[in-house]
Amino acid sequence: MTTIAILGGGYAGLRAARKLAHAKVGARIILINRNPYHYQSTQLHQLAAGTKEPADVCFSIREAAPAGVDVVVDEVERVDRNARRVLLKSHQPIDYDYLLNALGFESETFGIEGAEENSLPLVDVDTAMAARRHLEETLARYRASGDELDLHIVVCGAGFTSIEYLGELVHRLPRLAKEHGFPMEKVRIDCIEAADKILPMFEPGLAAWATDYLSKRGVHFHTSTPITAIRPGQVVSNGTAFPANTIIWTTGVKGSSVIPASGYDSKRNRVVVQDDLSVEGDHREFLIGDVSAVPDPSSGRLYPTTAQISVAQADCAAANVAALLAGRPTRKFSFKSVGTVCSLGPYAGVAQIDYLGHWKLKGLIVGAVKKVVNDRSVLELAGLRTVLGNN
Repeated sequence: MTTIAILGGGYAGLRAARKLAHAKVGARIILINRNPYHYQSTQLHQLAAGTKEPADVCFSIREAAPAGVDVVVDEVERVDRNARRVLLKSHQPIDYDYLLNALGFESETFGIEGAEENSLPLVDVDTAMAARRHLEETLARYRASGDELDLHIVVCGAGFTSIEYLGELVHRLPRLAKEHGFPMEKVRIDCIEAADKILPMFEPGLAAWATDYLSKRGVHFHTSTPITAIRPGQVVSNGTAFPANTIIWTTGVKGSSVIPASGYDSKRNRVVVQDDLSVEGDHREFLIGDVSAVPDPSSGRLYPTTAQISVAQADCAAANVAALLAGRPTRKFSFKSVGTVCSLGPYAGVAQIDYLGHWKLKGLIVGAVKKVVNDRSVLELAGLRTVLGNN
């Protein structure tokens, strides 16, 4: 029987598995994921800040996978592309006829000295929870230590995850101050960014509103400030040091390390794919999500890696595998964003919505929009029961 192997149970992998199962392609579908659960990676910042619990952002892969999809919980070590075989850490290798590689992302340190050893990334449930424990323990320690650096927090990078994390952080800090008895006036939050803008994907007025919102709540932004090293308790930008006992690393991500281990030609562990999302030289192998690099035909630039585009890629790749199995030609991938929503804690945010017009939103309404986006994502991936269970 023809076997379709799907690597990774994130937004792209789980969506592709559901699409193929519903298409009744007459093949064995195997979904391989390192964890027995799917987690909403767009909500990791809430785990790290302590405003959500793992049960709020995770659900069982096996329960979410539709009938007809076999789930294997194991870590992919590499893909033997010549033999069409997936090599796993604990299970026997799995042979495949078609491959959808959606293995997701890892933290990117850009080779900066000490970044891996001296900072806390937010790339999965484990790292987000480690960052949360460190934050809470360090803030609580101030009563005994008297060390003001226990109340200093540096967030490295000002991308989407960074800004959303800062929003959750400034929302929760007053409650933590009451709980652990530390003075809010001694808390210092610095956000260090190499670029000269915050939230460049938003129009300037919305970006300025978000920056002002966080600045009024104690965040100090430092743009055009490239990080050159991270030392214990200190972020360094050339000759300037930003001391803190909590350092959060959210400067960027790269694709899975399985990509170079499997011999793909890649940059930052992302592979430039063909216009139907297949790999050059092998029309039965597709890369989607964070391990793929997809050129925008209108600009020539690569699309950003977002959950929204990952879902669109999954739909296209699944349809193309189904087409190949039926002897039909594949179709080109096309994408049009329906907008961007950036939360600033549970009760504020900024959004640009390109649906039935062009909407620019800010403030309280964006919190409700963000919840709708998250609930819709869970509904499409796991079904109504999971949505109700997470509310």
